[in-house]
Amino acid sequence: MPKASALPICPFVDAKFHAQAKALDQLPAPTHTELAFAGRSNVGKSSLLNALFERKSLVRTSQTPGCTQAINFFEARTREGTVSHFVDLPGYGYAERSKTDRRLWGELIEGYLLFRPTLRGVVLLIDARRDFEEEEHELLAWLTRPSRVSRPALSIVIAATKTDQLTQSTLAPRLRSISEAAGMPIFGISVRDPRSIERLRKRLLGIVAPKAPVE
Repeated sequence: MPKASALPICPFVDAKFHAQAKALDQLPAPTHTELAFAGRSNVGKSSLLNALFERKSLVRTSQTPGCTQAINFFEARTREGTVSHFVDLPGYGYAERSKTDRRLWGELIEGYLLFRPTLRGVVLLIDARRDFEEEEHELLAWLTRPSRVSRPALSIVIAATKTDQLTQSTLAPRLRSISEAAGMPIFGISVRDPRSIERLRKRLLGIVAPKAPVE
């Protein structure tokens, strides 16, 4: 039996925390291409970012939904020297937060997505065990609206997380159902499956560093 091919070396040679913003006037200067990650609270954004950078604890993870209450920026540099910012947006859909908190967080996220000139794409995460629900449809439709600033149309990537928590017999139907509801192909990923992370990483590098080799 032939041996499975080894995974490529991680293209990121450096990744570090860059800035945090709890209000629009706290956003750092838009200096590098940005890729934002959005999804419900506890969907696995922090774990995914750590996996993409091959770091264990760069991005704080928590078992408590709604832990991320600010926009967090992480600066990453590839082996070719391309620098980009990966942006962890506050999770949505956490009902136990006050209405005021949810409104303020919504204004922060919307202001960032509409007016950020260096934003090039958004990764919308959904738990593979959930359906693509109304909030995801609303966010997806909203992301395709014209920006309030001059920039290219956003690249949108949908990734279904935690696929390792589904059986093999249920995984394919679930991914197909989510893809059909979203109206576009999706990535099924698990932080326990390096090959799924590598496939997603290649797609994301095509957005933030389109001229950089990703093999």
